[in-house]
Amino acid sequence: MNPPCELTAGEALRLMADDRLDSEALAVSCLERIDRLEPAVGAWAHLSPEHLLAQARQADQRRREGQAAGLVLNGIPVGVKDIFDTCDLPTENGTSVDHGRQPATDARVVELLRAAGALIAGKTVTAELAVYAPGKTTNPHDHSRTPGGSSSGSAAAVACSMVPLAIGTQTNGSVIRPASYCGVVGYKPTGGLLARAGILCQAPSLDQVGVFSRRVFDSALLVSALTDRSRLHGDTQPWSPPDLARLHNGSAAPPRLALARTAVWPEASKTTREAILTGITTLGVDIEEIVLPDIAGRAVGCHRTIMLAEMAYHYWHFYDHHHLQISPQLLAMIEEGQAIGLAIYLEARELAAEITDAVEQALAGFDGVLTPATPTPAPRGLASTGSPIFCTLWSLCGVPALSLPLLTGEDDLPLGLQIVAPRGMDSRLLQAAQWLEEAGPTDQS
Repeated sequence: MNPPCELTAGEALRLMADDRLDSEALAVSCLERIDRLEPAVGAWAHLSPEHLLAQARQADQRRREGQAAGLVLNGIPVGVKDIFDTCDLPTENGTSVDHGRQPATDARVVELLRAAGALIAGKTVTAELAVYAPGKTTNPHDHSRTPGGSSSGSAAAVACSMVPLAIGTQTNGSVIRPASYCGVVGYKPTGGLLARAGILCQAPSLDQVGVFSRRVFDSALLVSALTDRSRLHGDTQPWSPPDLARLHNGSAAPPRLALARTAVWPEASKTTREAILTGITTLGVDIEEIVLPDIAGRAVGCHRTIMLAEMAYHYWHFYDHHHLQISPQLLAMIEEGQAIGLAIYLEARELAAEITDAVEQALAGFDGVLTPATPTPAPRGLASTGSPIFCTLWSLCGVPALSLPLLTGEDDLPLGLQIVAPRGMDSRLLQAAQWLEEAGPTDQS
């Protein structure tokens, strides 16, 4: 019998409901896996085994006393990226500047995790201030390669079954890229669906919360639990939580899918392009190829302008008061952002709105549009977190995006297939992704 830590969240919840597994046993198994693999993987910034076990015992007590009804994640350990405030664990944002920082309150999504009965397993490693300078984490499939970033620890922890679920953030490619490199499901919902209160603010026009799991349904379950419905009430934005009932019943008719090579298609390696084109031919459905409007080709430069200008504003304290503790790479990015004038920034914001409108029109009518998640599998070396180039357009537009571990690239390493949809169409995207998961070109069981 496989150890409980290898169960998906959905499998573990079903066993708990049948009294065939308790949360403490699951937590112990996760801690045993962490103890064995953490020295090589380095996924955790802060971990308290005693605290995790205490939470697990409380979850088991709730279940025994009949108080777990409606707690959709009761007893499930979740890794939390170390830029989310937690009242019971430090939040150091991947920088020595914030060493020992202990928030007094939780980030809103952490509050919602606790309210759903989840266990805060620990804080996962992030790149420096959630940008590019990597932390200590390595790729579970090859420790000489990057796990991606900046949500590196979250993706790696899920990939090697240290926890079934984890949360992260994406400003450019920080969910989709590590999910692709580590071979897990990475899901970034429609921008703004999940609250960002209590999370390190880098570039608020682009910062988005995302999740990691080993199955599409688990990602949908986690996002549903993290959706603050009271905040969305009466809002005019196209935000809606995933439709779990439809996902639970499984895929029915094949989704309407398309392929978009996008302006950065040449950035993908020949092997990556071949893997995607060959993989989609095995699905047994017609996949239309669409061409995005020319304006979408301006997304990379537009995104960079907005990101760096906003980063320079929100990171001024680190730059002015902790210059020597910040990496040269991040200092250079902040300085580039400081040089961006207001007129240029506002022009970029207007261009972003135009790009978003054009892209949404191109995506309309499809349940999901397929693109590469990354140019290659995880590159060798730990000095870089890899290229986010295939995520930039979708992050700029705030559309939901999901990386599926269905493909294999160079050196037999995992390679994500990215699927995107118009804003607010998260349920359609997830149903299409689940169908792909079941019918995909490789067996992920």
